[in-house]
Amino acid sequence: MDFLLSGFIKAIELLISGDSYTWSAVAATLKVSSISMLLSLGAGLPCGFILGYFNFRGKRALRTVLDTLLALPTVFIGLLVYAFISSKGPMGSFNLLFTLTGIAVGQTILAFPIVAAITASIIENIDPGLKLTLISLGAGKRNTILTCLWEVRYGILAAAVTAYGRVLTEVGISMMVGGNIKWHTRTMTTAIALETGKGMFSNGIALGLILILIAFTVNLSLSFLRKK
Repeated sequence: MDFLLSGFIKAIELLISGDSYTWSAVAATLKVSSISMLLSLGAGLPCGFILGYFNFRGKRALRTVLDTLLALPTVFIGLLVYAFISSKGPMGSFNLLFTLTGIAVGQTILAFPIVAAITASIIENIDPGLKLTLISLGAGKRNTILTCLWEVRYGILAAAVTAYGRVLTEVGISMMVGGNIKWHTRTMTTAIALETGKGMFSNGIALGLILILIAFTVNLSLSFLRKK
């Protein structure tokens, strides 16, 4: 266990000294996860609301497909994205392979069903009496929808946090699509896997500590918003 203790101490030293390699992986992770979350929230929240609020033909089939997508392995998503954005793929001309943008595309596909499925479930569980009360008070369709969204705002935030946690800790897509290129597409998770394989436990522990700190900060922020 001595190597874990020494690795932990050295990890603290790396973080305090501002090690460029460590913080490069942190910057790449934050950038790609922010892009993918913006895209997945922009698409997932409206889709989840439509599936949860309205009744239409084929809704059950769409929900089944969406729930199935929740279990997609990250390596399979990475394989599909790689095939599409490689030089032989239909999107090869965009030069997205081995870029942070390419990783963001894959992580968006990963996060989208999480956001949409959880949002749809939350909207479906809105108290039916709320809608009836609003209508009886003369609220229009727009005000009714906005009020319902406001009532489930914390559930939607929880969906966003859940998706962010999955994106932040993802390895397969980042490795396959990004190529794990040092100073360029190496994220915290791929760096941890690489450094641990090389026996550089201090670097891996340092990045792991930052991952935990980010996850703790996000959840603490959600808890603060709920109290407010």
